Amino acid sequence: MNSKRIAITGAHGVIGAFLVAELSHHGYEITQLVRASTDINNYDGLVQALAGHAAVIHLAWNSRAEDVHSGQADQDNTRMFSNVYRAALEAKVKRVIMASSVHAHGFYNVTPDNLIHPYDLPTPDSPYGASKVHMEALGRFYATEGLEVICIRFGAFGKQNIPPVVTRRNNPIEKIKRAVWLSRDDCVGLVRKCLEAPSLPNNYELLYGISNNSGRVHDITNHIGWVPHDDANEF
Repeated sequence: MNSKRIAITGAHGVIGAFLVAELSHHGYEITQLVRASTDINNYDGLVQALAGHAAVIHLAWNSRAEDVHSGQADQDNTRMFSNVYRAALEAKVKRVIMASSVHAHGFYNVTPDNLIHPYDLPTPDSPYGASKVHMEALGRFYATEGLEVICIRFGAFGKQNIPPVVTRRNNPIEKIKRAVWLSRDDCVGLVRKCLEAPSLPNNYELLYGISNNSGRVHDITNHIGWVPHDDANEF
């Protein structure tokens, strides 16, 4: 199997389109799994689409029906990540990289003196965050079945490489948004480490996808050797 052949669901989204372009430059052969060509809710079709790939990056998410502000969970999103795990195992894909979120654990009232570790007992801040915790927990099960699973709790990643702007100096919400920023260079570096790490402890890794921002409240240590370099306050 070609170790550089990977599939990306949600390849036309903000992170997906960026990774397709960047990873292609690094020699990866990418199959873009988008709604127009591959229905992730169609399990049999997904198994066929994943056959022959070394890894799959699952980014697809119906954010119109479910995001941190919607106040509800969407069963299609649950079905999609469940299908990806199961289909990857059946298609003999070695590694699955899942897009989780910092909202899997509430962070608005946390200070830099007490960093949130990825393996702390999660307290999601919304039904959306709870869905991401479900996705992570299901990944732990599939890791025991032989899949290598990495769940990235992505921070704030935008269409442009610009940190969120603080318009009100003393607004804690605006400050924390800068603290969870993920730069483009750190993002592609993270995903490459996820793809290229030779092994995972117990077939499972959970980590925060956040740049090394001043004032961050998340512990960004990990077992795959990723070291973020950018700081939102230096942009």
